[in-house]
Amino acid sequence: MLKNFLFRGWNWCKRFRHRCGYGVHSPADFYLITFVAYESLPYYAYSNLHALRKKVHGLPQYREKVDKFLFRLVNHLHPEMIWDFGTGSGVETCYMAHARQVPVCTWALETLPPGVVSLLDEMAHVHRYTGGLDKAVRQWTESVGRPSLVHIGHTSYYKEVFEAVLPYMQPSSCIIVGTPYADKEKQQWWNQVIADPRTGVTFDFYDIGLVFFDFKRVKEHRIVNFL
Repeated sequence: MLKNFLFRGWNWCKRFRHRCGYGVHSPADFYLITFVAYESLPYYAYSNLHALRKKVHGLPQYREKVDKFLFRLVNHLHPEMIWDFGTGSGVETCYMAHARQVPVCTWALETLPPGVVSLLDEMAHVHRYTGGLDKAVRQWTESVGRPSLVHIGHTSYYKEVFEAVLPYMQPSSCIIVGTPYADKEKQQWWNQVIADPRTGVTFDFYDIGLVFFDFKRVKEHRIVNFL
């Protein structure tokens, strides 16, 4: 715990000049950073969603600050369909599903714990899937259509997921990459995603990364102090 706290403190210092949208000249990017990521006003659903965290305590989930950001991001992007890979505790799935009441398809390779199943079954717009990745992508494409927003969350198959969903990305699409600094291998892969000619503007919030695909825009990478 102390090691993680000190590590975050060090990274906060490294990112100090990247706070509050300083140096960002794009109005759209400045808005995303200052009025979506840094928004501090309480939302109607925060208290109910906070209570869900206790039901699956100990299972993989982000910091609550990050989950609230996901909630606001969904409200900001207005996706018509969300694909969620790596269900984990199901908390992130619930935050995204609750934001705009749009269909969320969530995938896990292994059978989900009963507590997670119970949590997700309370959400009317969440569809669970367990099994092969390729089969899940095909099934979702045929039954609910292409996603506007993809979350690559608590899964060790992040590389495979990224390649599987990439053909379905459109100019308005966004991929959320969870924990890009989880280990050295994932950090190296994240740097490859940033440099990949198949991706557009990218954002690094440390706990999550955002990848956009509007190729009319100049390819840029933005680091944000969100620790």
